[in-house]
Amino acid sequence: MNLKKVIDKDFKNAFKNRETDKKETLSMVRSDIKNKEIELGQREKGLSDEEVIEVLRRAIKQRQDAQQQYKDGGRDELAEKEKKEVNVLMNYLPKQMSDKEIKAQLVSIIKQIGANGERNLGKVMGTAMALLKGKADGSKVREIVRQLLQKQQDNGRN
Repeated sequence: MNLKKVIDKDFKNAFKNRETDKKETLSMVRSDIKNKEIELGQREKGLSDEEVIEVLRRAIKQRQDAQQQYKDGGRDELAEKEKKEVNVLMNYLPKQMSDKEIKAQLVSIIKQIGANGERNLGKVMGTAMALLKGKADGSKVREIVRQLLQKQQDNGRN
């Protein structure tokens, strides 16, 4: 069963079971998916799972940003609502790699490219994100790449 059908089925179940938070969240993401289908001219065919995952990632990012803004503004109840929505949506994404797994992949990429220092950040990130797309959060990958390149640079000075 494709991801869009899973979301539709879960929406119907949430509606029947009166799970208001889940129903509202899935309703919004279903709308986002339909809008993307219209934008791409794929209304009849529908989106691929990869395209649905992109829609989900964008929705999660928007909610995380809103959550932070609500926290900064002292609106904890709204921040909590956004957090619940993120948790619902995260269930539909593929399992994310652990920091340890990401680091192992990045060490290999850095050796492969021959990167030596932070000036090679862009080159490493380009290769890394092509390989890790959908498996790891880009900001987490960037953070680990920076650490590894900085450590490598510091060791080169000693």
